[in-house]
Amino acid sequence: MKAIGYRQTGPIDRPDALVDIELDRPGLAGHDLLVEIAAVSVNPVDTKIRQRAEPEGADWKVLGWDASGRVLAVGSEVSRFKPGDEVFYAGALTRPGTNSEFHAVDERIVGRKPATLDHAQAAALPLTALTAWEMLFDRLDVRRPVPGAAHAVLIIGGAGGVGSIAIQLLKALTDLTVIATASRPETREWVRSLGADHVVNHRQPLAAQLRALGLGDPAFVFSTTATGQHLADVAELIAPQGRFGLIDDPDALDIRGFKRKSVSVHWEFMFTRSLFGTSDMSEQGRVLDEVARLADAGRIRSTLTQRVHPINADNLKQAHALQESGRACGKTVLEGF
Repeated sequence: MKAIGYRQTGPIDRPDALVDIELDRPGLAGHDLLVEIAAVSVNPVDTKIRQRAEPEGADWKVLGWDASGRVLAVGSEVSRFKPGDEVFYAGALTRPGTNSEFHAVDERIVGRKPATLDHAQAAALPLTALTAWEMLFDRLDVRRPVPGAAHAVLIIGGAGGVGSIAIQLLKALTDLTVIATASRPETREWVRSLGADHVVNHRQPLAAQLRALGLGDPAFVFSTTATGQHLADVAELIAPQGRFGLIDDPDALDIRGFKRKSVSVHWEFMFTRSLFGTSDMSEQGRVLDEVARLADAGRIRSTLTQRVHPINADNLKQAHALQESGRACGKTVLEGF
């Protein structure tokens, strides 16, 4: 089967940073689905692993943690899907990625593709939707108010993949006021189109901008990027007993500034359930099914902003370079081999 992989870590401008290769089709274990891949999207995790994780031995490392496609075969213990079903999912770090013609994935972390979206539109959603859902509703528990706080949430990095779907989930499923950060005219317009009630500029001090809105101190802050740069501002602007969540990897995280306000800190990693085989791993399949229902009901939309054909090394290298530039808005999706 066709696939894209690498044998040595390094910058994306290396000729061999990503290479078109041929591999055997994967075998199936009990809960596995064999999926014919129709579309994949690119996330920060792709670029981070490409830069840091060497393949084992002489094997190729295949990236990709977002996909939409069609089930071709199922393992002996599969109960939710059958051949011919259209699915979307975010995969697992412990297995080869989705940048291949065929891919094996545990059914418990798979959802049914939204019927109203094509494969490229669907492939933009799984990893970011799961990340946003788990942070908002499992970690930050935004449906539980913070006493005395403004009924509001600040999303730092609102125009990125996670921020783009987090805004929509908040507007669809809560009555919270959503404040998103964006700095360029096109990204400010993007987050407003997704439902953000207010937009502030993350290139300027955040606390002063939040005070100027006159809403009060927000109960929740969700940082998707550049957390280290904004931590002191967050400690100043968040409400006492507020809840702060992050998903990026700052070199250091000095949270002593949160102590006097008793702010709780929550780190979200979408791969935790599959990485440790937790007893609630199937929750991710359930969440993706709910995301599909919201999409089909018109309550959220795909965050796809760039569609590229075909899925090959050259196009993936360009998508990685865009992701690393820090100027990505929404999601880049590649479709068709």
